[in-house]
Amino acid sequence: MEPTRKLKGAEIICESLLREGVEVIFGYPGGAILPFYDALWSYPQLRHILVRHEQSAAHAADGYSRVTGKVGVCVATSGPGATNLVTGIMGAKADSVPMVAITGQVARASLGSEAFQECDICSIAASTTKATFMVMNPADLAEKIREAFHVAQEGRPGPVLIDVPRDVQMELTDAVFPDATEPPAPEVSEEAAKRLKEAARLINKAERPLIISGHGVMTSGANKELLSLAERSGIPVITTLLGLGSFPGGHPLSMGMLGMHGMYWSNLSVNEADLIVGVGMRFDDRVTGKVDTFAPHARIIHMDIDPTQIGRNVPVEVPVVGDAKALLQRLTPLVTNTPRPDWMQYIENLKQDHPSLAIPASDTLQPQQVISALDTLVQEDPETIVVTGVGQHQMWAAQHLSFNHSDTFVSSGGLGAMGFELPAALGAQIGKPGAPVWSVAGDGGFQMTLQELVTLSEEKLPVKIALINNGYLGMVKQWQEMYFDGHLKAVPVSGPDFIKLAEAYGVGAIRVTEYENVLPALRQAQDHDGPFLIEFVVDSNTNVYPMVPPGGSLADTIEDPATASNPVT
Repeated sequence: MEPTRKLKGAEIICESLLREGVEVIFGYPGGAILPFYDALWSYPQLRHILVRHEQSAAHAADGYSRVTGKVGVCVATSGPGATNLVTGIMGAKADSVPMVAITGQVARASLGSEAFQECDICSIAASTTKATFMVMNPADLAEKIREAFHVAQEGRPGPVLIDVPRDVQMELTDAVFPDATEPPAPEVSEEAAKRLKEAARLINKAERPLIISGHGVMTSGANKELLSLAERSGIPVITTLLGLGSFPGGHPLSMGMLGMHGMYWSNLSVNEADLIVGVGMRFDDRVTGKVDTFAPHARIIHMDIDPTQIGRNVPVEVPVVGDAKALLQRLTPLVTNTPRPDWMQYIENLKQDHPSLAIPASDTLQPQQVISALDTLVQEDPETIVVTGVGQHQMWAAQHLSFNHSDTFVSSGGLGAMGFELPAALGAQIGKPGAPVWSVAGDGGFQMTLQELVTLSEEKLPVKIALINNGYLGMVKQWQEMYFDGHLKAVPVSGPDFIKLAEAYGVGAIRVTEYENVLPALRQAQDHDGPFLIEFVVDSNTNVYPMVPPGGSLADTIEDPATASNPVT
C-alpha cells in the first residue's frame, strides 16, 4: 500500500480508474454524479465522451472493449440515468464483455426515503452483472474499484456495477490504494488435462468431425491456437455469430456461420457429424435449433471457461473447463491429421448444391448486394471493423462479410439489442482510431439511438453508416409473413428524411437506390473526412435465408425459394 493522503471520494474514483489503465469513459452527467464530474476537471487524462443517452454510454463502452480488449467504462447519474444503462449492461453480460459501470446515488441519509431520482440500482442490475457494489464509505472506494475491474475480467468476462452515494463522492478521507497485481497466467488443471487426452482420442478416430468456434476464442486471444488445431487435425471450422473473425473466413477449412440463419451446408453438416468440438461457445438456442435434435449422431466435446455453460443446453461427453488458449495449446499436439476424403466431399457437395449466398435476381436493390459490396472494402483493408444492429441486416452482414481478424465483427448477440450499432461503432472508433469503422444499421434500430450522430460529429469520429432502409421492422415482418398467417401488425416503420437529418447533425449523407451506385457510394463514404451516412433504399420484400423455422432442427433449414431456380451470385 502507498502512503495515505486526503482525497474526496470522487477523486479516489478518478485516481483508481487511472491506475486500472482507463483512458476513456462514456457518460452523461446528472445531480447524483456531479461530484465525480467536478473531479474530472482535474483529471484531463480521463477522456470523457458525452453521449446523448445513457444506454448509448453502455453500448459505446461495449464496442470499445470488444476492439481493444480493455475494460469499457460507462457513467450515469442515479434513477433514470442508472436504469437507462441496464440494457447495455445486460448486453455486455450476455456477450461476455468486461465493463465497469459507475452510477451516482442519492445521499446516504436519503436512502430508502423515495428521494428524487432514487432507485435501488444494485437490486435492479443484480441479474445483469457479475457483481454490484454500493460503496457507503469513501475509504472503501479504491479497494472496491480494484475488485470491480478484477471481477469484470476474471473467468468469463462481464459487467460490474459500482453505485456511489453523492455524499460519499464529496467526503474527504485518507486515500489508500491497493497495489497493482498481475493476473495469473491461465493454467490447465489436472482434471482438464485428463479430459483433453480423452478429447484427442475422440478427435483422432472421428470420421465426420466439426469444430464450432465462439466468442470465447477471441476473448482468450486463441485465434492462432484454433487455426493450429484445425490445420493439424484437418477438421472444418464453423463459427457462431459472435465467433465470426475467430477463424479466417477465407481459409479452406472455414464453413462460415451455423444456426438460425447460418449456412445451409453448416447446418446440415452438423446434423451428420459424428463429433462436435465446441470451443468458447454456449450451444445457445440460436445455434442448436431444437435442442433434442441437435447433432443427433455426434459425441460432443465442450471447452469453456465457464463451468455453468457446459452441459447446460446439450449433453456433453467430454467437458473441459478452462481458458480456450491454454486448452488449445495443450490439445493440439495430441491430435493427428487424419484424412477424411468422404466427409470433405460431402461438405463440398452441400456447398455446390445449396448456394446459401446466392442473391435473388431482381430489378430492385437487394440488401445482400449492399453487404456484398461492403465486403469488397473489408477485404481491401482487413483492419476494417463492422458493427451491426439487430435484425435482418445483422444476418445479411454475418452471411456476406468475410472476416479474417479477431474482433472486427461487433454485434449484439445474446441480448439482441436494437440500437446497438451506432453507439457501439462510436466506441469502437475511439478504441481503434486508425481503423475504418462501419455501422451497418436497419431503419428501425437506427431510430432508437440516432441521436448519437451528433456525438460522432462533435468528436470528429469518422464512422461510416450503411443504413439498410426497407421501411419495415424487417425480421418481425418476416416472421409474421411466415408463421402468423401474413398478419402484418405494427411493422411498417416510417422515418424522417435521413439525409436531411444527418446533415442537420453535421454528418455527410447520400441516398442510393440503384445497384450500380452502391460501391461508388461506399468508396465516397470511406474517403470522406469525418462521419458519413449512406441510406440504401432496398427491396422491402426480401427476407433472410437460410432459416431454421421456430421449433425446428438444423435439418429443417429452409433455403431461399427465390434462388432455387434462378440464382444470381
